[in-house]
Amino acid sequence: MTDGKTLAVALISGGLDSMVSAARAREDGHRLLALSIDYNQRHHIELSAAREIASALGAERHVVLPLDLSAFGGSALTADIDVPKDGVGDGIPVTYVPARNTIFLSLALGWAEAAGARDLYIGVNALDYSGYPDCRPEFIKAFEDMAELATKAGVEGSPFRIQAPLQHMTKADIVREANRLGLDAGMSWSCYDPAPGGLHCGRCDSCRLRSKGFSDAGLPDPTAYAA
Repeated sequence: MTDGKTLAVALISGGLDSMVSAARAREDGHRLLALSIDYNQRHHIELSAAREIASALGAERHVVLPLDLSAFGGSALTADIDVPKDGVGDGIPVTYVPARNTIFLSLALGWAEAAGARDLYIGVNALDYSGYPDCRPEFIKAFEDMAELATKAGVEGSPFRIQAPLQHMTKADIVREANRLGLDAGMSWSCYDPAPGGLHCGRCDSCRLRSKGFSDAGLPDPTAYAA
């Protein structure tokens, strides 16, 4: 501990949601350890945003961990599969990366236990999202229960808390929260299929949800879209 503040591990992808979640960890009084995963994702540019965000939030350490999930494939983000551009549908889209949040939280849990942190922050939400099963409250609760069973800290009575402060927010709520926290939303990157010139494509699910969030919040969208 330093100045009475405890450590928290925050997963920072580079997106708006993870930026706001990590900023909430800081507001909650934690010192930040930032974790980003280089999983050979199509939108690799998001890691540049993650580095900028971690620095802006004053993370004590930022680990960008290589883990090539393209070796497994199974997603438009990790294989040669087109990213849908027709709008947000009802089913689980092909941009779902198999077990991604389970894998990422497991890595964050390992670092948290090694570092003596007990709080893990993740920017999932279950309202304005693309229907991924690992963004639901049931998943977050189940992972927290598993973490207590799977770790030395947990079985010795020092359990972990999986903090998902955006869980029940709409994208507009998240945009407003970024504004309240004084964050530069323009630092974040959301697009799954970057356009030439470093532009958001404007048509993938993530771009559509981002744009709608700023519009519904009544706040200016700093994002440069190709379409």
